[in-house]
Amino acid sequence: MTTSLDPSTRELPAHTDILVVGSGFAGMGVVARVLRQNPAADITVIERAHDVGGTWRDNTYPGVACDVPTSLYSFSFAPYADWKHTFARGPEIHEYLRGVADRHGIRERLITGCALVEARWDDDRCRWQVTTEKGECTARVLVAATGTLSTPKLPAVPGLDTFQGETFHSATWDHDVQLAGKRVAVVGTGASAIQFVPEIAPIADRTVVFQRTPAWVVPRADRTRGPLERALYRRAPWTLKAQRGAIYAYREMYVEMMARRPKLLGAAHLVATAFLRRKVRDRTLRERIVPSYTIGCKRMLLSNDWYDTLQRPDVELVDSGLTAVTPTGVVDRDGREREVDVIVFGTGFTPTEPPVAHLIRDGEGVTLAERWQGSPRAYRGTTVAGFPNLFMMYGPNTNLGHSSIVYMLESQSAYLESALREMSDAGVDAVDVRPDAMDAWNAGLDRDLAGTVWNTGGCSSWYLDASGRNSAMWPTFTWLFRRATKNFDRENYRTLRPVAATQDDRATEKVEA
Repeated sequence: MTTSLDPSTRELPAHTDILVVGSGFAGMGVVARVLRQNPAADITVIERAHDVGGTWRDNTYPGVACDVPTSLYSFSFAPYADWKHTFARGPEIHEYLRGVADRHGIRERLITGCALVEARWDDDRCRWQVTTEKGECTARVLVAATGTLSTPKLPAVPGLDTFQGETFHSATWDHDVQLAGKRVAVVGTGASAIQFVPEIAPIADRTVVFQRTPAWVVPRADRTRGPLERALYRRAPWTLKAQRGAIYAYREMYVEMMARRPKLLGAAHLVATAFLRRKVRDRTLRERIVPSYTIGCKRMLLSNDWYDTLQRPDVELVDSGLTAVTPTGVVDRDGREREVDVIVFGTGFTPTEPPVAHLIRDGEGVTLAERWQGSPRAYRGTTVAGFPNLFMMYGPNTNLGHSSIVYMLESQSAYLESALREMSDAGVDAVDVRPDAMDAWNAGLDRDLAGTVWNTGGCSSWYLDASGRNSAMWPTFTWLFRRATKNFDRENYRTLRPVAATQDDRATEKVEA
């Protein structure tokens, strides 16, 4: 790789041992882990955007913030004493990630403006043949670290292309559009909308919020961290570590409610219901925004001002759904049109249909998406049979309803790094998880998920894929996932190695070991 200090001008190498696609929490965690164990590792990171940060670089909507306590939603190897809030704001998290990239050798291996176009496994050479926007290269190991919440989902609304005003998704917020004094329609009432609607409603002339399904909302226990508290964490780092441990232990108790004993969710239901009654005195409005499904079935949302915003005189809640868009307005299911100047979509992402799955092909040219057929499956959330040396970060069944995904990503990074060491020690070029091992792993997940609130709570959530299977959630304690990924289990993999090599081309044949 060229020694240019600017990641946007770096050239793609002809070959790299490890190619990481994406530079958010997932990709950065992998690179940092590998380099801690082997500082001389040949590893390259390609990023389609201009900087590191993933979802925290892309999501810049007003009010963007984390809904997991920031002491836990950060790398264990990069503790940070100066978080200004217990639930950090988006710009602060992005700045944290930029700092991690600078201090842990990530930026030196980064190529920006380099989107993945296609990656195809070469059976004969035991290599990935990769095509990017900056050219082609080969890689022994491919790490898909593109995340599950990276590609916005826009609904197919009739007439949307005729709208004469401005439209954008919350994940690609258009800051050039001035909302002051405008009539704004917001489509969606999920985790993003619940943050940005309270921010834009006071400046807009009128805000119309289209709700498809109401969400359970609980108070956000956020507070500002003062200078004395932050100084304590800097001078006594053990206090920060202890706080992280305490938050982790507390959050793990949620598993008892959501997965192991859903009846215990009655306590959370009481909290959410009491919060709703205290905030919303109007019984008619309460009935329109109280969910009909069990709390926890969908993601519980944190907000102290959502209910207040819905009761503003200049905010209208439409719970009959958006059915059409005209050149000057939006139409609900009852056929009523409201004239608006701007439409903002807070309609989420495509987690069970990750776009990267359409770009990765096995040795026969079959894409990962085609192999999954709408229901993603992997082994330990990380490897997929038939796709040797492919490691997926934030893969199927690694999402959480109670704790920090960063903990899961660090666990996967350890598994990947262990696999690299095992392959090096054994002298094999590639590993491919055995189909029977992957099937057994997923059968166990399906059994464990069967009685969870995500499967039985009576809602339709993004946790369930096109086949109705829960291919998103991890069903139990996160420490069990860490234990399962602590060491690479080579006995559950086919190992591939070259048997005929020349100085110019090591792998002209392969054999299963």
